[in-house]
Amino acid sequence: MAPESVDGDCIGWAARDASGYLSPYTFSRRALQDGDVSLRITHCGVCYADVIWTRNLLNNSNYPLVPGHEISGVVTEIGADVTHFKIGDIVGVGTYVNSCRTCEYCNVHKENICVNGETYTFNAVDTDGTITKGGYSSYIVVHQRYCFKIPDGYPPEMAAPLLCAGITVYTPMKRHKMNQPGKSLGVIGLGGLGHMAVKYGKAFGLKVIVFSTSIYKKEEALEILGADEFVLSSDQQQMQAFSNSLDFIIDTSSGPHPFEPYMSLLKTEGILVLVGFPGEIRLSPASLILGSKTICGSITGGTEDIKEMLEYSAANKVYPNIEVIPITYINDALERLVQRDVKYRFVIDIQNSLR
Repeated sequence: MAPESVDGDCIGWAARDASGYLSPYTFSRRALQDGDVSLRITHCGVCYADVIWTRNLLNNSNYPLVPGHEISGVVTEIGADVTHFKIGDIVGVGTYVNSCRTCEYCNVHKENICVNGETYTFNAVDTDGTITKGGYSSYIVVHQRYCFKIPDGYPPEMAAPLLCAGITVYTPMKRHKMNQPGKSLGVIGLGGLGHMAVKYGKAFGLKVIVFSTSIYKKEEALEILGADEFVLSSDQQQMQAFSNSLDFIIDTSSGPHPFEPYMSLLKTEGILVLVGFPGEIRLSPASLILGSKTICGSITGGTEDIKEMLEYSAANKVYPNIEVIPITYINDALERLVQRDVKYRFVIDIQNSLR
């Protein structure tokens, strides 16, 4: 299928309306500035965010919309002020491509919570006033601050999902000191984020317990991902067996689910971190006050977090489980993602399938 005849040298796949159906599209990237890096995209992970915005589920999509924010590629051009990269470097780009760079959070490399709002990799306003377009495309231009060296030898197709799924769980794990060997971690949900939480938990030396409503996930959790225990969360007896036993819980589920049963599993001063979007949270104050427990949220990570996460993943051989697909399969892949039919992250082979 040939791209639409539109001015521009960047080839991508875009959704044109809320059906979310993607097809070939050509467009122009903004001009390279002094601090910018241009990279030829080789791989792009597929995140549920791609479903949300291609289908206009938040009523703020700007069409044509090119999704994708788990990007790996090769540097092909650098601006005059670029000091961190050279042509030929293998690099990654994640969920945002700019921030104010002056607020209290940007000043300590927490750009993901920029007071003035970070600029997302797609469907946001770029520095030149155009709408950002993501990694389902042949190349991208980004300021060097938001571009990350992928460690030598780490497969770029596996690095791509780390830029969203990996960093989303790694950041709160480090912030809340979940890297203490011997501590216990509960992981709710076993999708793209959940399976990375299991992998980092095991790398940190934690006892990892997976909670799922799907019994068929048991073998995956224990045999494929190496979790220590599996709990069918709909089984009250199994749940009660873990009462007051967990130091930490990472909740990756975006489906509706009760929170009281999970708070009861935490030890005194235990912490539950929410990284999914379940719709609503209902809690009795007593479930927090009695036991001095904490529930909090987290989203992606700052630029220093991302660099650390990539280096840690390479040093400790933490690799996501992926299914590599051609761009021509993307509409089927997004539908499979909606149906939770992926183990555990689709990655588009951009370099060999985008023409």
